[in-house]
Amino acid sequence: MAYSLIIMRQGFNRRVRTAHRFALRTLRGCMLALVCAFPAAAQQCKGTLYLTIDTGWMNHSEFIARTLNKHNVKATFFLANERTYRGDYSLDESWADYWKARVAEGHTFASHTWHHGYFRGDTKDGRTLYVHMNGKREVFDQKAMCAELDRVQDVFGKMTGKKLERLWRAPGGITTARSLEFGKACGYRHVHWAKGGFLGDELPSDSFPNPVLLRNALRDIRDGDILVMHLGIRSRKDAWAPAVFEPLLTGLKERGFCFDTLKAPG
Repeated sequence: MAYSLIIMRQGFNRRVRTAHRFALRTLRGCMLALVCAFPAAAQQCKGTLYLTIDTGWMNHSEFIARTLNKHNVKATFFLANERTYRGDYSLDESWADYWKARVAEGHTFASHTWHHGYFRGDTKDGRTLYVHMNGKREVFDQKAMCAELDRVQDVFGKMTGKKLERLWRAPGGITTARSLEFGKACGYRHVHWAKGGFLGDELPSDSFPNPVLLRNALRDIRDGDILVMHLGIRSRKDAWAPAVFEPLLTGLKERGFCFDTLKAPG
């Protein structure tokens, strides 16, 4: 009888220990599931940055897209129909798959003008001078300005089904009083960048080497800054993105920054 009681107690203790281990495994599993479901909760944001990316030469477009995905960073792309390293243009149908993938990832898009021309001054008759990359000169009234900004929406919308934010950026960040006035009348708000947010990927690499640009960015960027970079720059000999982009994102996150996209007011 005593032996039978001992056996019963041992069996009961084994069942208790088994149940205890199962409960601990279940609790750990639930805790892991919560962490996986809400990864952002693990990082307390000490500030928000707005990464903006202009089209450019497009030679680092895939690398930049992979890096954004790896770090779960959403950007605002400013789109112009620029000539690319492939000999086509950045808003040609040949780039449709690339842009559709970025739309599916949840990025935001805005106008960088269709031709990527530069505003070179206002005229006495109330218009603004617009100089194309090939040197062609146009003088824009408001109607022409609206057409230049809206054409990006027309082409990109048909290509991807995505609407642009009602934001625009002048190539080179160069504006005139009349171009800003016309853009606003067309329903677009102009977006520049913060002083510390100028990442320098378009500067000559002999004067501005990549380690210096990275160091300056990590030192100078502040909460609320708008950052600017490109999907590649033809003229830079020591390419910026492959050397700087990922350590930049890592360093900014280590400083406690989170990223958001730009939205037009109202």
